[in-house]
Amino acid sequence: MLSIFDWIRQTKTGSELLATLQYFQNHSSELSQTQEAISGPVSLFNRPCKRCWLYHCHDNQKLLYCKTCLAIIARAKMLGHQSRQAIVVWGHVAGLPKQLESKTGFYSSNIQGSYIHDTQHFMIVMNRFKLKTWIQELLIYHGTDMKGLIQIFPTTGQIKRGTMGDIICRAIHQDSRFPMDMLRIRFFSKPYQLFTPHVREQKGLLTFEVRNFLKLLEMASIFRSLLRPEDQQILLDMTKLKNKSEEQFLWGRLTGYLSSEAKDMLNAWKFRQWSKNQITLIYELLDYVKYTS
Repeated sequence: MLSIFDWIRQTKTGSELLATLQYFQNHSSELSQTQEAISGPVSLFNRPCKRCWLYHCHDNQKLLYCKTCLAIIARAKMLGHQSRQAIVVWGHVAGLPKQLESKTGFYSSNIQGSYIHDTQHFMIVMNRFKLKTWIQELLIYHGTDMKGLIQIFPTTGQIKRGTMGDIICRAIHQDSRFPMDMLRIRFFSKPYQLFTPHVREQKGLLTFEVRNFLKLLEMASIFRSLLRPEDQQILLDMTKLKNKSEEQFLWGRLTGYLSSEAKDMLNAWKFRQWSKNQITLIYELLDYVKYTS
């Protein structure tokens, strides 16, 4: 009999992951019951479910899936938009976050799905714009008491580099690489980056102390609020120029029509002295914060 974690590992996309978590939130009692018959060996007259390759196909022989897989696939078709805006949080911590198990506080209405593996491992799926609020709540309730590693990465669609289940397993494989001496965040801007984490690590784009990562999110929020999208793009294009004279000209032209608040921000941050990796990170984090007036 498959556990919830077995079903999670079988997910191919982010929408299937969401569908699986939501399905078993409403059908958790089915895991302790014999709901489906185990399929016999593959033969001309017998075929297992095309997706899980374990349970017998649904009573309607025209269908290729078992009851559970059929429900997950049907639900996943309605969750594409949610999945595209969602991120996965996999945590390996000394103690689970308060209110997670009871689904109270932040977890009552701000997450799209969750799974508690054991007393030290959990997974949450939420809208990416909720990330900053969640980290703030985590620090309010736990402060320095929570220690471990939290990995954050987007959901995925159909890609050749691996399924959603493969990516989650890759995160699990990496979750014991650090000691439980502080709370660290590992941030992946793309799901396939989990297969080559050393690339981001070498650039200083991967691992952060939790408070430092929260500060980066707050900076991204200010950056997005004070600069219009077109100004953000001009600034990004300017940092890619190799001709210093042209860069100086565009910088003067840009600052000529920026608001005083935006100019003060860029000058206070010494933005022109930032490395390419620092700029890459702040632009990646723009997708995780909302515009605030």
